[in-house]
Amino acid sequence: MTYSLRIADMPATERPRERLISYGSRHLATAELLAILLGTGQGPGKLSAVGLGQYILQELGQGKEDPLSALRDASVGELTQILGVGEAKAATILAAIELGRRVFQVRPAEQTVVDDPAIAAAALSHDLMWQAQERFAVLLLDVKHRLLGRRIITIGTATETLAHPRDIFREVIKQGATRVIVAHNHPSGNTEPSPEDIHLTRQLLLGAQFLDIPLLDHLILGNGDFRSLRQTTSLWSELPQGD
Repeated sequence: MTYSLRIADMPATERPRERLISYGSRHLATAELLAILLGTGQGPGKLSAVGLGQYILQELGQGKEDPLSALRDASVGELTQILGVGEAKAATILAAIELGRRVFQVRPAEQTVVDDPAIAAAALSHDLMWQAQERFAVLLLDVKHRLLGRRIITIGTATETLAHPRDIFREVIKQGATRVIVAHNHPSGNTEPSPEDIHLTRQLLLGAQFLDIPLLDHLILGNGDFRSLRQTTSLWSELPQGD
């Protein structure tokens, strides 16, 4: 089956660029984001731009748990070995990856008001986002949610890190913070919380109640994405915290 090679030849409702404008970039599949960068398709069977994006992810992801991590670490040589990807397309993809990485690594200045999970994720992305080992960190805030600082509490292995509520709150109290956001990364890139993540969050919420230091959120970061457990679980309604 032969597909149209150009995005412009696709029905308007299926064009990735138009879908991004209408719904936002977070609603596009990775292959669609790649299609916007590629502009045209080809490769085996004359694939569309979206089809070529899917093919690139498939080729890079062979034998790997997460194709996105393979794309993140790809070189020009690796990309140009994929049928349909020349140096120009490879350079465009890698430039977009590096730009995204640099944007995420721009840290909000101290005293910035952290009133959104995205701001908290940006403050911690340099320390957590693309690390090969799991790390557990805290954002230290004052009563007005202004950023006082950030601390790495523990560094684990590629699949596991250990963080104890005692160690976390000791650092919070030591630094004189009155509000806290905790976060850790998943090197796999999958931001779905594990049962251990949920259990630790419950422990931290209980400790926060006892110490009267509100826990504002627990974030999981990985490969350019993040998840707010406050927004995606019922834990904070089960154990309410102060503002």
